[in-house]
Amino acid sequence: MSDHVNIPSIDALLEAGAHYGHTTARWHPKAKPFLFGKRGEIHVIDVAATREKLAAAAAFVSKLASEGKPVLFVGVKPLARKITKAQAERAGSPYVVNRWIGGMLTNWAAISNMQKRMKKYEDDTGSGRLAKYTKYEQLEFSQEYAKLNQDIGGIRSLTSGKPGAVFIVDPKYDKTALAEARKLQVPVVALSDSNVDPSKITYPIPANDDALKSIELITGVIADAVLAGKEKAGAAA
Repeated sequence: MSDHVNIPSIDALLEAGAHYGHTTARWHPKAKPFLFGKRGEIHVIDVAATREKLAAAAAFVSKLASEGKPVLFVGVKPLARKITKAQAERAGSPYVVNRWIGGMLTNWAAISNMQKRMKKYEDDTGSGRLAKYTKYEQLEFSQEYAKLNQDIGGIRSLTSGKPGAVFIVDPKYDKTALAEARKLQVPVVALSDSNVDPSKITYPIPANDDALKSIELITGVIADAVLAGKEKAGAAA
């Protein structure tokens, strides 16, 4: 892969259903520049705008990755979890897919403490120190580790609460993640459906965030951009 990221064609975006917005009753007025029109009671997203904004977002993400800055993938919505995790892992990026813990970015001290508890359990298990505890205590530690892994296992590689950027599949669903990123002035890349306010997103990508194929296509491009940036950094080293 070169530092060039392949942006899907208009036909590919249409095939993925990226153009289907929400009902006209649920639209956000600031989404108007990204809308092509209406089909019955459904807003239709302008996929030419999708391509343009996706290309800009991919270029930004690739540049971040080339500078060694992590992009945090967020897809807590049940429909998006599997795709978000798979694409983040493919890109070697941190991710959150089970639940967003309040303060995950804004209260990093608490998250860092959770990471340390995970590491201690792993160290104790590897060194055999865990054996000195009773079976009941070992079970308790094991259960705590499983919960910690579910909550923050995807962000083990994050060493600070301020990633280079946050990529959010559905910024309306994951509004807390969006709010925390904005509070810390962390750039946000996100799908921006017809019911979303794009002015709150640094790099909005107008696209359907409720169709599996649309989510997969867009998330895949962002993962490709991370990989392209990393490859560029590797070539320059």
